[in-house]
Order: sequence, then structure tokens, then C-alpha cells
Amino acid sequence: MERERVKCLIIGSGPAGYTAAIYAGRANISPVLYEGLQPGGQLTTTTDIENFPGYPSGVSGTGMMEDFREQAVRFGADIRFGVATAADLSASPYRITIDGEKVIEAETVIIATGAEARYLGLPDEEKYAGMGVSACATCDGFFYRKKVVAVVGGGDTACEEAIYLAGLASKVYLIVRKPYLRASRIMQERVAHHENIEILFGHNAVGLFGEPGVSGVHLVKNAGQPDEERYDLPIDGFFLAIGHKPNSDIFKPYLDTDETGYIVTEPGTPRTKAPGVFAAGDVADPDYRQAITAAASGCKAAIEAERYLSECDYNRKAR
Repeated sequence: MERERVKCLIIGSGPAGYTAAIYAGRANISPVLYEGLQPGGQLTTTTDIENFPGYPSGVSGTGMMEDFREQAVRFGADIRFGVATAADLSASPYRITIDGEKVIEAETVIIATGAEARYLGLPDEEKYAGMGVSACATCDGFFYRKKVVAVVGGGDTACEEAIYLAGLASKVYLIVRKPYLRASRIMQERVAHHENIEILFGHNAVGLFGEPGVSGVHLVKNAGQPDEERYDLPIDGFFLAIGHKPNSDIFKPYLDTDETGYIVTEPGTPRTKAPGVFAAGDVADPDYRQAITAAASGCKAAIEAERYLSECDYNRKAR
């Protein structure tokens, strides 16, 4: 199997990965970045971004990621297409297998592989992606001011999204599969007493309709029961809040993760328990998952990588 040795390997190409590449390139540590299956990350599926500083008129997710990429290349980042398929972080140099056919031996590794929103699996979710379907209320809620939206989920995240949207939309339906909420007591009370939120217990969303974007959801109440009822609910936006899956599987044997799979880092830093290995962006962020926070953590990771390499170089020369 082909092998290559690099100083800094960045895995992932969202805001965290590209920002890390910009800073690492400027620090002259010759970063190599593999973009993964979705160059630009999840933001490339977002139509308009209006909350990232520097774009006062808004920008498409794809456009913004192209800007990030161009800036990284300008400062010397070696950006390649490829997917990390295996990892060995047991000792330095760390070994990352790309596409099952090439091994990169890296002195430092920045993991910026992101997290994927969980979807219901409905074909309509893909059909209406960016046209009424979203997995981020903070990102897209602004576009639904004074409109009617639905949030799917029954946990804390779903309740938080519903409350956030209720401050913008005229009406929020919280679609809950079970006859109860799994959220904490305080979150249950907040949604139950919010005048703009209506909870639909025992409901399943089975499809969406509308042209060209979402104008309603097909619902089943009490599925499989004698009183099963099917009906259509007019809405303008459909928000998924049933969790995220961090793309951390190949790193789990070597790094600490929480119960969901988010990589655990030292508080306030991107440092993992493996010296020289850093985690940035959504793969290590169960709370915010915003482009701006991901970019900031990518900056931190690159600075930490440069400091780590400098310290290693100093120690070698001191021997």
C-alpha cells in the first residue's frame, strides 16, 4: 500500500476543515486536506446563509465553501478528494488510510469530519432539501418569519428548536411519535405553555407535498390503532430535530467520545487525549453546530497543531 509522510493532515472540508487549512498554510506547516464524500460539508446543502459575518447580503452554502477553499489553496494547502476509511492513532506518526488504498503518516491530525443530521428516511426529505426541509432551526428559521412550521422530535433538541422557531414563526407544530415528550421537565413545560406551539402527540410524518417547495405534511395519528387517522397539515417549513450522528467511528478505538459519538476534547481546546490529534467542528460539538463556531474551532486546531510541531522540533534539537 502506498505511503506518504506529512506534517499536518486535515480530514474534512467544512468550515472547520477549510479554516484549519487556512491557518495551517499560513503557519507554513504544509497541510494536506482530504475533502471526504461531500466537499464543503453539510453547508453545501444549504441554499442561503445570512448569519455568517462578512456576507451582509447573504451567500449560498456552496458559494461560501468555495471561498473558504480558494483561500486555503492560496496559502498553500494541498486539498485532495478522498475519504478516510481507517485510522491508527496508537502512536505517532499517526496513520490514516485513504480510500482503502493509501496510508498517510501524519505528525499531527485535525479531525473535522462533521456530524450528519438524522432524517426520517422519507424520499420527500431529499426532494425538498433546501426548499422547506431543514435540520437546523438556527440556520434557517429566519426564512420562516410569520409562517407556519413543523418540528419533528420529542427530546430536548426538538423542544429547543420549537421554542426558537416560535419566536419567529406564527405557528409551530411539534410532531411527536410517542404519546409523551422525552425532553427534560423544564423543556416540556416551556413548550406546553408556549402560545405559538401546538404539540401533536402520537403522530408520524409520512410524506410532504407542495410545489415548488413544501406546503404541507402528510400525517398519521395513532398509527396501527383502531382509531388511526390520516390527514394533511398545511405548513411552510419542516424541521428535523431527531439528533445527529458524528462521523467519528474510525477514531473511537483511540479517542474518548460521549454516548452519542462526539469526540471529547479538553475543555476550551480542540486537544484530544492523543498528543498531536485535534478535533474541530461538529464532530466535537454537540451543542452549537454552527458554521461560525466550526470555523473558530478549526482556527484553534491549526494553531495547536503548529505549537505542537514547534515543541516537538525544539525537543529534538535540544537532545
